[in-house]
Amino acid sequence: MKAKVSILFYAKKAKANVNGLVPIYTRITVNGKRIELSTNRFIETSKWCTKSNKIKGNSEEARSINSHLDMLKIQIIDTQMELVHKKITITAESFKSLLLGVNERARMLVPIFQDHNNKIKELVGKEYAPGTLERYTTSLKHTIEFMQWKYNVTDIDITKIDHAFITDYEFWLRSVRNCANNTAVKYI
Repeated sequence: MKAKVSILFYAKKAKANVNGLVPIYTRITVNGKRIELSTNRFIETSKWCTKSNKIKGNSEEARSINSHLDMLKIQIIDTQMELVHKKITITAESFKSLLLGVNERARMLVPIFQDHNNKIKELVGKEYAPGTLERYTTSLKHTIEFMQWKYNVTDIDITKIDHAFITDYEFWLRSVRNCANNTAVKYI
């Protein structure tokens, strides 16, 4: 889905400070949802041109602030392009997170798998047999060995697990580990 992104700079008159200066804000609209961020620049209300979204005139202050606004616009466009290139769905939240540098914590496969195994361990004798835990533990061990064999890493971000990862893992189980069909399917 293609996202509609628009950028607007405006002087927020409601937030005038004691000196009568108003902050300049950026409003980024992503598919109808707004993100408002301060540019950390202040001006007199009379100097703002709402038509061009810039400061009127050619003074040093006007050139400096207008240049800053142009750089912010480029940064916003770069953020949009980065989301497109990474094939991340463009939403107001994802846009704001990337723009402000708030990265989501990477979720890695081994800790998630180990957490699952720890929960199974707690339920052995109640809901699961000891053999079930043993198979999950073996499956984790095989998964780590496969990642070392294929990617030369001991862990992988779960967002990187795709059809190719699974088919390569199945091939590895059948060829390197010499697993039969039912065993390979069980470990997958």
